[in-house]
Parts: sequence; structure tokens; C-alpha cells
Amino acid sequence: MKKRIVLVCLAGMTTNLLVNRMRRAADMTDKNIDIVAISASEVEKDIQNEQTDIYLLGPQVRYLKKELKQKLNNPNVPVKNIDMTDYGLMNGSKVFAYAERLLDDTSE
Repeated sequence: MKKRIVLVCLAGMTTNLLVNRMRRAADMTDKNIDIVAISASEVEKDIQNEQTDIYLLGPQVRYLKKELKQKLNNPNVPVKNIDMTDYGLMNGSKVFAYAERLLDDTSE
């Protein structure tokens, strides 16, 4: 079953570089994972689709964490902040490893 990781940022543009690096890390695994970036304005529409397994928030939208968690229909969907250093360095493999741990925790 395909898992979906959504990275949220202000405009969805800066995070696309991180998404591409995370996809490269994901390609080295045998897991079926879709990783996308969306802007903060697209979050409500994404929540309605109920297809996202994890929301990772960029540093510029950390303030949305509590609000996003409240809007989710499924309380088991993690909403977590991306480490600011990993985000700044665009460390896709480290952010992907973090997301993998979250996926493993939710599937138990």
C-alpha cells in the first residue's frame, strides 16, 4: 500500500528541492512512498482527501501545527515539524529517515 508524505511550506516552492532529495532517498528503499510539497493554503483541501499519512511542516509554517492537528479527521496522522537544520541544509535523506520512523510508528 502506497504511503503519502506531505511537506507543507508557505508557497510550496522551497520545499520542492527537499522533496526531490527525499525522493532520491526513498528510491533506495523498497517502500512504495509518494512525497509531495504543498503550500499552506492547500492544506485544507489535502485534509479532505484523507490520503496523507504524515504532514511535515517547514520552519516558516511551524505555527500551523496545532491548527492542522485539530482539522484532521484521523488523530493518528502525525503532524511534525521538520528540523530547522535539516531543512536549511536540504538534507533529504535525514528528513526521509525521520518520516520513515514516523510511518513505522503509525503502522504498529
